[in-house]
Amino acid sequence: MKVTRVQYTAQPGFAEENRRNIDAVMRELRATGNRDVQYAVYLHEDGKTFMHFVHHNAAGAEHLPTALDAFKHFQSRLRQNLEAAPKVETFALVQSSLPLFQ
Repeated sequence: MKVTRVQYTAQPGFAEENRRNIDAVMRELRATGNRDVQYAVYLHEDGKTFMHFVHHNAAGAEHLPTALDAFKHFQSRLRQNLEAAPKVETFALVQSSLPLFQ
């Protein structure tokens, strides 16, 4: 299982729009019915630093979120409104207290 973590800081006035754009990505991802991707986004207490965790359970699943129209819009808007550039890291899952994919 591959895990991707992306962290970035949005410009202060952009955080609310970014949240709406993330909501649209999640709605579109859910609508695909694909169960090989689990995607969660967290917001730091500063209100403008976002951290995305994407768990991929199958080969090729890692490209699903970025292929969505809503993700392309999210990415386009974010690119114009960054305070700190995204840091992308890839991990391999060692263990989990609960099954991530069922």
